[in-house]
Amino acid sequence: MKRAGVLLLGALPVIAAGVYFAVPDDSADPADTAAASASSLATARSTRDDAKDRAEQEREADDALVADLPPGLAAPAKKELAQQLVSSAENSTTKWRTAYGSIQDVGDGDGYTAGIIGFCTGTHDLLMLVERYTEDHPDNGLAKYLPALREVDGSDSHEGLDPGFTAAWQAEAEVPAFRAAQEEERDRVYFEPAVRLAKLDGLGTLGQFVYYDAMVFHGPDTDAEGFYGLRERAMAEARTPGQGGSEKAYLATFLDVRKQAMEAKRPGIDTSRVDTAQRRFLTAGNLKLATPLVWEMYGDTYRVP
Repeated sequence: MKRAGVLLLGALPVIAAGVYFAVPDDSADPADTAAASASSLATARSTRDDAKDRAEQEREADDALVADLPPGLAAPAKKELAQQLVSSAENSTTKWRTAYGSIQDVGDGDGYTAGIIGFCTGTHDLLMLVERYTEDHPDNGLAKYLPALREVDGSDSHEGLDPGFTAAWQAEAEVPAFRAAQEEERDRVYFEPAVRLAKLDGLGTLGQFVYYDAMVFHGPDTDAEGFYGLRERAMAEARTPGQGGSEKAYLATFLDVRKQAMEAKRPGIDTSRVDTAQRRFLTAGNLKLATPLVWEMYGDTYRVP
């Protein structure tokens, strides 16, 4: 249900520095030409290094700011609540730990959807999970499917995966190390970046969850349908609290933008996770995502006392 191929997880900006080499005429001194080329390369490297240093300094400043803020959604009880909320949408249960071995093709064009966060064979995140897991556990039961997973990445194809991949996934999900790997990848790719950015945008616990759920569903991409694209569109219409805007107004705008993107991609899609969950909490003014919570997902009612 998401594309994890373009990740902004602490990535430093890349500065494209053009270096031009003049074609010397017959009278040009080769030594001068070489010196000019060397000077241009040195300038390009210096520019790149300066940009990298600035980005690192900005990230360190952001890290210090986040460290001084309340834990919000990262508090253990709130993180558990976040997993229950997401699982109600991804796996139709708040008992998210029962979903390590879940795997099916739901017909959304993303191939097999599997595990606790809905990793997909067509959206790169399942491939990343298996690759990273195999680095530490090379003899696992999914390793032999890596060539096929690389081939089907970006499509809904099952070529090379059927008929054994689903059974292999379910079997590996019984292994504690693979369960831990699913949780680590969930945190690395989705939870931690979403919560960090929400805090930098001045959002409280509900806003942090809104970002997290959007990151899971839309993927950490910069295109118009990815999470970062949605955030840019929302910020073009409303200021974040970090920019001096109203938290409720900004979150309402973000949810509007997100719902539009969901419906544009899949007309007729059930938007419960926005309409009868997050929007309900926002309308009630529950910016701290305080329990008890009651929400509806695809016609089913869920409660957390």
